[in-house]
Amino acid sequence: MIVVCGIASERPVALVTDALRRRGLPYAVLHQRHFADTPIDIRVDGTDVRGHLCSDGLTVPCSDVTGIYTRLMDWRLLPEARGADQETLRRCQAWHQALGTWIEIAPGRVMNRASATATNRSKPYQAQLIRRAGFRVPETLVTDDPDRALAFRDRHGRVVYKSISSVRSIVRLLDDEAAARLPRIRSCPVQFQRYVTGVNIRVHVVADEVLATRIETDQVDYRYAGRYGGRADLTPWTPPRELARRCADLADGLGLALAGIDLVLTDDGEFYCFEVNPSPAYSFYEDHTAQPISDAIARALAGR
Repeated sequence: MIVVCGIASERPVALVTDALRRRGLPYAVLHQRHFADTPIDIRVDGTDVRGHLCSDGLTVPCSDVTGIYTRLMDWRLLPEARGADQETLRRCQAWHQALGTWIEIAPGRVMNRASATATNRSKPYQAQLIRRAGFRVPETLVTDDPDRALAFRDRHGRVVYKSISSVRSIVRLLDDEAAARLPRIRSCPVQFQRYVTGVNIRVHVVADEVLATRIETDQVDYRYAGRYGGRADLTPWTPPRELARRCADLADGLGLALAGIDLVLTDDGEFYCFEVNPSPAYSFYEDHTAQPISDAIARALAGR
């Protein structure tokens, strides 16, 4: 039995369940928003995890679960939690804590355990692990000092800024308009990086399978190209064997059965790695290129 955890209507979750259904694989969905009607009864006895999960009237023994796909949002942001009474909030928190604990210790293939995703909560720390894995990383400065940020720009010319944590942010150039707002970083450190030009590459590692996408864009952050009147053209791309191996080794070294690795291929043929996303919105790439990423996830969850 395969268990899918998250919001059923979210595109990455929906694509996984569709792929499982097409393959005739048994699965159950733990609807995050249905916590009040989805009991979890789990007991740990030494190294043995016992209990059961309930989903849409189906009772699933924990011992039957061999694969888990999880894409959970912060429970505090759920519509059911906003403005809820204290008892509802307590039940919501307890349900998510129980689910998170089970995901962390459940046997089988998990995409992904919280312990493995933790490196993405500190991008500067993750960058050190990426560099140790043999990838180039752009020169980086994390600071709350506006003068140091300006000096960094003077040294490298074009510089981008982004969040330090796993919270998604739009990558933007530190132009003069943004530089005028630098005094605000005294309240919150910001990550600055030398702007590396080239072709964006997104590599999805699914267990041992590697699927790569090439992105041609006229924007700094291709994910938001349409918002700023730009373009982003996505096409399937076959990475060199050595690069594919390094990406697979990087994901494996971080303990990730599923990862979205962001690279750029420079004009002189060098690869730089920006980040490893442990909960990739792979549906964006599958929808644009028809690459069978969700099928690869289904196969991996089935242990194939």
